[in-house]
Amino acid sequence: MSGVRGRTVMVAGAGSASGAAAARALVAAGARVVAVGRNAGRLAHAAEAGAEIEVCDLADEKAVDALAAKVGAVDGILHLVGGWRGGGGLAGQSDDDFGFLLQSLTALRHVTRAFDEGLRASPSARVAIVSSTAVARPLAGGANYAAVKAASEAWARAVAQGYAKAARDADEPLAAASVVFRVKALDGLEDVLARAYVELWDAPAADVNDTVVELS
Repeated sequence: MSGVRGRTVMVAGAGSASGAAAARALVAAGARVVAVGRNAGRLAHAAEAGAEIEVCDLADEKAVDALAAKVGAVDGILHLVGGWRGGGGLAGQSDDDFGFLLQSLTALRHVTRAFDEGLRASPSARVAIVSSTAVARPLAGGANYAAVKAASEAWARAVAQGYAKAARDADEPLAAASVVFRVKALDGLEDVLARAYVELWDAPAADVNDTVVELS
């Protein structure tokens, strides 16, 4: 029996193929899934898989706070908000492209802060982001993208440190974990990512917290 059974999990940025795959895997494992995105039409596949649908701009702090009040506490977040813009070497790294990419980090900050209290109170919480192998080997044509992904990883690791510190301060076993999944490209790895996220609940939090997992 999967450890995610009976948990409430939010898939943030669920309008993609990866979001639909995650919804299917989580529902099949017995979780309550809340699929969130800006476009209701793009969430249809997640809804067909059995997920609840919430339309929200996760880059809007007030909208995320309202979402948290409506949904209530969650036991997990899979952060899939992202996108790609790049090319043109260093000179081609425009501010417009950077602003677009930065929305992913902004959404991550808003979501992890708004749902932090419930995640810390959960008997088994798992937060995961999808990052890129570009963080380890950034290229000039993807400098904006790699910089935002690196910052997102730093935020995810800070979340992990917060979970560990809270457990130490309370003299309790660690129950929450924050994990980074790195991929070169998600195309073709949607189901691999979904399974890897579900399986985080089958390992002790202390074994997976503050880890980077490369998927291929």
